[in-house]
Amino acid sequence: MDLTQALTAAAQAILRPLVRVLLRNGIPYGVFAEIARTVYVEIAEKDFALPGKRQTVSRISTMTGLTRKEVTRIQAAETVNREAPGERYHRPARVIGGWVRDKDYHDKRGRPAELPMEGERGSFSALVRDFSGDIPPRAIADELARVGAIEMLPGGHVRLLTRAYIPRGDQAEKIGILGTDAADLIRTIDHNLTCGADEAWFQRRVSYDNISRELLPALKKHLSRKSQSCLESLDRVLAAADRDRNPRTKGTGRVRTGVGIYYFEETIE
Repeated sequence: MDLTQALTAAAQAILRPLVRVLLRNGIPYGVFAEIARTVYVEIAEKDFALPGKRQTVSRISTMTGLTRKEVTRIQAAETVNREAPGERYHRPARVIGGWVRDKDYHDKRGRPAELPMEGERGSFSALVRDFSGDIPPRAIADELARVGAIEMLPGGHVRLLTRAYIPRGDQAEKIGILGTDAADLIRTIDHNLTCGADEAWFQRRVSYDNISRELLPALKKHLSRKSQSCLESLDRVLAAADRDRNPRTKGTGRVRTGVGIYYFEETIE
């Protein structure tokens, strides 16, 4: 199999689950084709300009196979804000992560404490301020309560019910996470395809293909528990290096980095 065949097969494998999501949510081929044209122009313009030269419509047209007229039309169109869904997901997740990780919000047994809603220190408001910036604490509380992550107790205290933020019901938000998480994985694979041997990013997985259906419930529960524990440990490492959490951390530039873990399952006929 040559490179073109391999890329075609890989693209088809990526597109099958994506097209399933698109069709389930009423997105026809014509809309997808326009999305693809827009992204082709965006990437050609941003990532494939010649060194020291501004990317031209003619070169974008040559690279993408689109007409100059199509390229000009796409460049003139208003772009979609792709960051909002990921940021909406990120803030509640950071609050829960801080609650689980930070000793200032633990009880005497080292577990996430029941927090008063208000207060300068050791409160839910302080937790939100530390881990979610200027978002109103009530907005974060309402979102976490909506997905079943917290419980509002009599007397104004807040109890954590789950150690992870998992959106429920809001289909738009779940699809926003699809865009963020799938893009991160493909970005890692792309880097590893083009980098030197000593510059590869960590990319591993484990899988077996002859497991009985009866074992799956116990396996999923065990793997979820182990994965959550691993993520919480990695979260502590990353939080210690993050300048929002530790302003004294030295260094230049701004980089987003992290590690993802996911469970998958496929029936083999």
